[in-house]
Amino acid sequence: MQDGKYVILCVDDDPDIRDSLRIILEANGYLYVGAATAEEGLKAYKQSSPDLMVVDLMMEEVDAGTSFVKELKLLGCRAPVYMLSSVGDSLSMSVDYGALGLSGVLQKPVSPENLLKLLREKLG
Repeated sequence: MQDGKYVILCVDDDPDIRDSLRIILEANGYLYVGAATAEEGLKAYKQSSPDLMVVDLMMEEVDAGTSFVKELKLLGCRAPVYMLSSVGDSLSMSVDYGALGLSGVLQKPVSPENLLKLLREKLG
């Protein structure tokens, strides 16, 4: 938390997705931090100590999102991490996302209502 606002790190290689997440989050009182690659995401994580993260499954490399989450866990990250995927619903049913170190999976495009409900539930 910074300046009384929860910090949400969003890592996605699609600038339109990052922009839409930024607009939703900032309009609802959250502090948005964005990154376009897993590498930038790790730097942003270390600099911003986010309260929750939303990470694209497939970025510059097919498994960049899952590799990013593994790196976070090695760094001792305890913040919830939600994977963002265009196959979100089917992925939730076919993959044990907890085994990947994830708190859950969000479907692209993200519904503002679903995202805000999730944030309220996880962060208070």
